[in-house]
Amino acid sequence: MKLKRLEMTLQRITGFSRPRAALEQYQTPAPLAARLLYHALMKGDIEGKVVCDLGSGTGVLAIGAALIGAGAVKGVDSDPKAVEIAQANAALLDAGVEFIVADVQDAALSGILGSCDTVIMNPPFGAQKAHADRPFIDLALSIAPVTYSIFNAGSTQFIKTYTAGRAEIDERVGGVFPIKRTFSFHTQDVQEIEVEILRLIRKQ
Repeated sequence: MKLKRLEMTLQRITGFSRPRAALEQYQTPAPLAARLLYHALMKGDIEGKVVCDLGSGTGVLAIGAALIGAGAVKGVDSDPKAVEIAQANAALLDAGVEFIVADVQDAALSGILGSCDTVIMNPPFGAQKAHADRPFIDLALSIAPVTYSIFNAGSTQFIKTYTAGRAEIDERVGGVFPIKRTFSFHTQDVQEIEVEILRLIRKQ
């Protein structure tokens, strides 16, 4: 599947019906999701691989991975309503994804997920709860040797410091995350947030 076709297909995915600010539930834009997924595909980290999407929301990254040839895909989210939407989206696009309702901070989750080849994720940026992305990073590094994650632009040094001794940043790809007016504290119809996609390689 070509990049543009993937992006157009992901545009069909239904977003959150009632997004929760506390969970920073913003739909990952199809162009950004497609860019992350296609980059991972070109690096050999998707096709035929066991892929896990942490904080899968309504399923855009997980479904996209399934559509471009992942061997098996799991999506994890703590919000049952989001998982219901994700399951409906997967059915709509005939994508084979196993969605699990679970909190990434659950100590038993790594055992449930088992070993994966690649983690793809768009974790909370920490706007509502400081360091909200850390449990996602910790779990990702514990279950897979390769992680692709979206972070606020300028996060590279923090991620490098936080994962020191555990992983190294192999690549950085810039992008834009347009956020539509969703919550009462939003003052603009659309705010474009500069982001970066980081490829993390776990150290042996």
